Amino acid sequence: MISLAHAQTAGAAADPSGGLMQLLPMILMFVVLWFLMIRPQMKKAKEHKALIAALAKGDEVVTGGGLVGRIVKVGDNYVTLEIAEGTEVVVQKPAIGLVLPKGTLKSL
Repeated sequence: MISLAHAQTAGAAADPSGGLMQLLPMILMFVVLWFLMIRPQMKKAKEHKALIAALAKGDEVVTGGGLVGRIVKVGDNYVTLEIAEGTEVVVQKPAIGLVLPKGTLKSL
């Protein structure tokens, strides 16, 4: 009995492509994950970073929390928004989600 079991394992170890064929589905899943999830997320983060770098005084923006206002002051890490006449709020730059076209606040 033992000699039969020993003979079976020796034959299985002789297959040179067995290890590669077992790893191929894992590699394929990683490639699909990269193109469907990771790559688009990196592209979106790069676009948001460019949007944050381009902020200027007078831009009309929407924050992640839904506040709509005009930029009054731009600092290194913070932006001061005028959300109503005479009402200003200090917001972190990464909280800015969208830059609106000029004149949008007048139509609201």
